Amino acid sequence: MAVSQADGAPAGTSRRGIWGWMLFDWAAQPFFTVVTTFIFGPYFVSRLTEDPVSAQTAWSNMATISSIAIAVLSPVLGAVADKSGPRKPWIAFFAVIKITCVSALWFAAPGSPIIWPMIFMIFASIAAEFSTVFNDSMMPRLVPKDEVGRVSNIAWGLGYLGGMIVLIVVVALLAANPETGRTLIGLLPLFGLDPHLGEDARITGPISGLWYFLFILPMFFYTPDAKKGLPLGTAVRSGLRELGGTLRELRQRSGIMKFLIARMLYQDGVNGLLILGGTFAAGMFGWATIEIGIYGIILNVVAIFGCIAAGWLDRALGSKTVVVISLVFLLIATLGIISTGPGFVFFDLMPLSNADAGGLFGTAAEKAYVLFGLLIGIAFGPVQASSRSYLARSVDLSETGRYFGIYALSGRATSFLATLAFSTVTYATDSARFGMSTLLIFLVAGLILLLRTPYPANRK
Repeated sequence: MAVSQADGAPAGTSRRGIWGWMLFDWAAQPFFTVVTTFIFGPYFVSRLTEDPVSAQTAWSNMATISSIAIAVLSPVLGAVADKSGPRKPWIAFFAVIKITCVSALWFAAPGSPIIWPMIFMIFASIAAEFSTVFNDSMMPRLVPKDEVGRVSNIAWGLGYLGGMIVLIVVVALLAANPETGRTLIGLLPLFGLDPHLGEDARITGPISGLWYFLFILPMFFYTPDAKKGLPLGTAVRSGLRELGGTLRELRQRSGIMKFLIARMLYQDGVNGLLILGGTFAAGMFGWATIEIGIYGIILNVVAIFGCIAAGWLDRALGSKTVVVISLVFLLIATLGIISTGPGFVFFDLMPLSNADAGGLFGTAAEKAYVLFGLLIGIAFGPVQASSRSYLARSVDLSETGRYFGIYALSGRATSFLATLAFSTVTYATDSARFGMSTLLIFLVAGLILLLRTPYPANRK
């Protein structure tokens, strides 16, 4: 994953400056990998309370609340950033919130009120997304447009590598089987963590917070930032005015508007898979931390290679082609996942043996679920990284903050609908399978609209 100094990059953008920017994804990803998706999220659903269906609904509601706040405020912050100039102070401010909140997840012991971990997750998720808005808006200033797809995918691949490393540490050294008291490699868990008290899952909060703190430092030290602009108060007023102008301007920039709406729809489905996929498997197969962790490692290994390949394809074929291919893979994977259950696949058209062969993923249905998960691993990195480069190729440097703020809005504006649809359908039917099927609507709608969108999106 070599990255050379990009020809045409702004003066002062050194190789280590570009790597510093890319390490932000490496720093940020463990929160999504071990906390949101594979370890703490499934723990919240299956072990924090004795009612997994209600807990899964609560987890989805947490994501809904976060998404609404992100959707409302991200464009405002992006517009203000364009006027105030530097992005790093904003990233630092939200880093303090994120690190504090994820560290507090340690106190979410079994039987304790779920309201507090929900609140901490809401604020951590909001802070994580706002930081990403400012980090993403730095990218077009660092590399020329013909390099943004490759650099974006490499950064995303680094993120999955970082998330996978933390996940491996958790399942190999920290998470013990409740029956044997040993980790995956046969050791007693470090620090004397007790799986019966959920300590193997709760520790992921402080770990992801410490990881984030350490690895965002190179970005602060080496990556150049925008020059200082207007004072904050003036920047807020000017940014809000310009945001209003940008929203009106979108009526004349139909290509960008189509892309943002398409991305709004398909990203809802992607977010739903990321937030709910691990908890869905935990509820269906009763997977504990080790099984969920190994599943996550498999997906992250595949995701790394998916991002490497997508970086090359993005440069050769364009961001739009990569996003379309990724969405097709995600549609196939989602259909496969919701069609799988204990003893069957493809909605019971293919019965499977319920016999447990022993070891991890011992039943045939579990193995089928993992195979469908491989498609998710291949696709969910490139669909996001190449969407980021799609927009970067479609806007000017002077408008990156506000357009990446609107980009964050497009990724969150209706994402509460995906999790809300899941919660509503799951509650109404008492079936998480029916709830997961609602994600197909968002993926299909986004893909159809994207196929009708020009590339780059500013092209007539």
